[in-house]
Amino acid sequence: MSGPVIALRRAIHARLVADTALVALLGGPRLYEEAPRAARGLYALFGDVKAEDWSTGTDQGCDQRLEIVVWAAETTSASAMLEAADRICDLLHDASLTLNGHRLVNLRHLTCAVERDAKTSLPRTTLGFRAVTEVV
Repeated sequence: MSGPVIALRRAIHARLVADTALVALLGGPRLYEEAPRAARGLYALFGDVKAEDWSTGTDQGCDQRLEIVVWAAETTSASAMLEAADRICDLLHDASLTLNGHRLVNLRHLTCAVERDAKTSLPRTTLGFRAVTEVV
């Protein structure tokens, strides 16, 4: 069931890095699959995802619960991190995204958690979303 996950990630990535306001907040198109080494400033990365079958009698579908995590590295404030997280929510909540091989039924922002990393004490915001897709 990785097909719809990959398709959604690619569409989300394209949407976020195309937004000049978000890119300005992050200091570049800094949305990653894995955390960059020795990162400075703000960056976002794809977090956990849980995909479940959402098929009907006639259509194949997928229900995804996914996270995007915004990190404030040592050179950035928590308020800048929250501004970037808000912009991501604005860009994705109820967004109409084009997915390769799938149709996005809906994409909703569900949760926001602001925490400090236990090892580094750096702040992070974890945004939770729910997406439903169908195979086209």
